[in-house]
Amino acid sequence: MRVVSVEKLRGILGGLPPDPRVVASGNFATPTAVLEQLDAVVDRYRLFVLNAQHGIPDREGVTLETCFVGPGMRRKSGLRYVPARLSLAPLLFATTMPPDVVVLHTSVPSAGTVSMGTEVNVLPAAVEAVHRRGGSVIVQANTAMPYTFGDGVLSLDDIDYLVEVDEPLTSPPPLQLDDCSREIGAKVAGLVPDGATLQMGIGAIPDAALRGLSDRRGLRIWSEMFSDGVLDLDQEGCLDVDVPLVASFLFGSPELYSWVDRNPRVRIKRTEKTNDPRAIAKNPQLVSVNSALQVDLFAQANASRINGRIYSGFGGQTDFIVGALHSQGGRALIALRSWHPRADVSTVVPLIDEPVTSFQQSAVVTEHGVATLWGYSQEEQAMALIEHAAHPQIREELLEEAVALGLVR
Repeated sequence: MRVVSVEKLRGILGGLPPDPRVVASGNFATPTAVLEQLDAVVDRYRLFVLNAQHGIPDREGVTLETCFVGPGMRRKSGLRYVPARLSLAPLLFATTMPPDVVVLHTSVPSAGTVSMGTEVNVLPAAVEAVHRRGGSVIVQANTAMPYTFGDGVLSLDDIDYLVEVDEPLTSPPPLQLDDCSREIGAKVAGLVPDGATLQMGIGAIPDAALRGLSDRRGLRIWSEMFSDGVLDLDQEGCLDVDVPLVASFLFGSPELYSWVDRNPRVRIKRTEKTNDPRAIAKNPQLVSVNSALQVDLFAQANASRINGRIYSGFGGQTDFIVGALHSQGGRALIALRSWHPRADVSTVVPLIDEPVTSFQQSAVVTEHGVATLWGYSQEEQAMALIEHAAHPQIREELLEEAVALGLVR
């Protein structure tokens, strides 16, 4: 490993092969300083980032690649979206999308190692793939990045260049919970028993659900990610202190980052492990809570596309729905508003006309109720969605459509 200055790094980056593929830390761990230098000296390249935030390089000559679209890539004309379950996304680097350079945002060195901190995800697989190809691993080491244990601990021998850049970690803006989110969250929380294992997606509804669990005890975390809601549960004594909290990435407040720093109860693992449906299923009473843009009367969910254009991607939804259904006492929940406030349309529709993201959930939860689906006939499922999940003003129309579709007699 060589410790280099930002200025020296420019010369190193200028020696990359033509049109290299660059894999970088995503979410709120983007190695901005290194990417800025790369963008300044490399005319054309491919940039792979998961859930990219605003501020990543975006210009002619840069091909943006991902299998989960974040706001920094959404609606970009140069986007190359590669559909993949996140449990399988690491295989891309060993097959169709080999990297030429991997750029990580890590902790500062400690005892011959650095930690990927808040963002492990698919990065260990990218590092292994780039080593096989003789490419480079570049680390942006930051005193603000927490040192987390798990699969993101990297030996200094596996790093080619390290740049020291001290800057605060970014955090998402605080979520403002409205009455609808609180109502849905309360209904979701009512389905979570003591001793359950939790997987929560991103957004106001999962956050609201976590806030409704303050009286539960013995809860466990096995999730793709977590945020401040889990810290709140720990402070309220809701978590089983004898079971590690497992995720593949996290983001949130500075308090969360401080809490996970060298916390022996937190294990940040590679996506192949956290999202493996077989590993998920081994957790007792795993309650998976994810959202969607639409659900239809066939109990299908669209969480990926709007008007044919990719909005996000599969994410971990498909992995955790399967894992939760095979968990002893597990449930796979889709939680969403019954009415889209901006588009002014029902989110419960007769038949989704977009590519389907997932199906066969245990239940769909909206502010109007819980539509229990698993184990019931297609007619019973359709009626449950109409009577317990759909907005009242659309129920009669949905019933007519259900008859026309042959779902209801």
